[in-house]
Amino acid sequence: MRARMALLGVALMAGVSHNAGALPRMSPSATMVVAPDTATTTKFDVNGVSVILRRNTATEVVVASLYLLGGTRQLTPATAGIEAMVLATSERGTRHFPGAAVRQRTARLGSTISIEASDDWSAIGLHAIRATFDSTWAIFADRVMAPTLDPNEFALMRDQFLTIAREKSTQPDDAATELADSLLYLNHPNSVSPTGTPESISAITVAQLKQYHAQQFVTSRMLLVVVGNVDRAQVERLVRTTLSTMPRGTYKWTSPPAVTTTGRALAIDNRLLPTNYLLGYVPGPAATDPDYTALRVATAVLSGRLFTEVRSRRNLSYAVEAPFLERGQAIGGLYVTTGDPNQVLRIMRQELTELQTESVDPVGLKRLEQQFITEYYLKNETNSDQANVLARAELYQGDFRAADRFMDGLRRVTPDDVRRVARQYLKDFRFAYVGDASKLDRALLNQF
Repeated sequence: MRARMALLGVALMAGVSHNAGALPRMSPSATMVVAPDTATTTKFDVNGVSVILRRNTATEVVVASLYLLGGTRQLTPATAGIEAMVLATSERGTRHFPGAAVRQRTARLGSTISIEASDDWSAIGLHAIRATFDSTWAIFADRVMAPTLDPNEFALMRDQFLTIAREKSTQPDDAATELADSLLYLNHPNSVSPTGTPESISAITVAQLKQYHAQQFVTSRMLLVVVGNVDRAQVERLVRTTLSTMPRGTYKWTSPPAVTTTGRALAIDNRLLPTNYLLGYVPGPAATDPDYTALRVATAVLSGRLFTEVRSRRNLSYAVEAPFLERGQAIGGLYVTTGDPNQVLRIMRQELTELQTESVDPVGLKRLEQQFITEYYLKNETNSDQANVLARAELYQGDFRAADRFMDGLRRVTPDDVRRVARQYLKDFRFAYVGDASKLDRALLNQF
């Protein structure tokens, strides 16, 4: 749920019920991907560029996502947002596609090139069909290798970044997320915004952009994931003649540092709103720990119960869940928007206590597993989704093939595992509250 920003074209965008007969509800965050039967996946190196290719002969759509590794660890508070700004401004002209030619040529091909900034990497990705893949790649690669970074175009893009950064504080949901992040990532690299703050964006110059591109756009930071009906020889040829000619650099990926904040915390942004926003986070296990999958299941179980009790039965909220953030280190949480935070907190405490002390119904847990598998196929069936999950598996678990082993791990989660990880990790929440402070009984939060 950490705020991030994606840029598409020229646009900036930012459980098991304890009633045995009730159908469990999947948490929206509990989704993954499975390789189609028609797909084969390989990993190789092209002159310093690490490549994962999942060839899927069942589709003519091709996706190539280039991950620039490091994310906020490459930034400081003063340079927050600079990498995203380089990638965004590259849409305004490159060496071989000056000015509007980038956008015009991409549109004529019927392709898209989008960017995304997040805590652990920035990504630029193309979406094309097989017949236009090479032509789209030429534009895509030139945006990475040789953006013009024209001062006038940069000024326009900076204004768009500033607008988005300033609007974050005006939207209570975004404000709650930013506030919760600040509590969770205290003295951590992720405390730096990958998309920038009004202060950092205002101060960054086009000269800094050019210097950053020259120093940080190096092949040792690159992971390229390609999914679609293209073969290795084609991908190697494209990479060898473009990206692999860039400087090598000395970057080496390591897992993000663990979140070490301990103890409960509360931050309140007092606003006279009809709806109050509450979000709390807790750090969980590393992605390489078997408990990672167990906590994912536990948060899905809790999400289902909260949905049933808070929304369906009592109509106290439109949005309530126990989010699971898929990172190198899992992040669990509690989230609700409501006019009656105290009543919801009492229900949340009751449902969390039951999860921590009572055994989940094995039949309901198996039903949840089947829902996970269904979501596995339905919500991550696109090539873009598959590229993302392959990248996460490679970086967070050290092996892209871990993406295809997820269901085996899921089936190994037992009711005892769910209860155990709920007790071990879902405690000492660090809460952010945006809303009417007079409606919040702070003593209730001390029970979490």
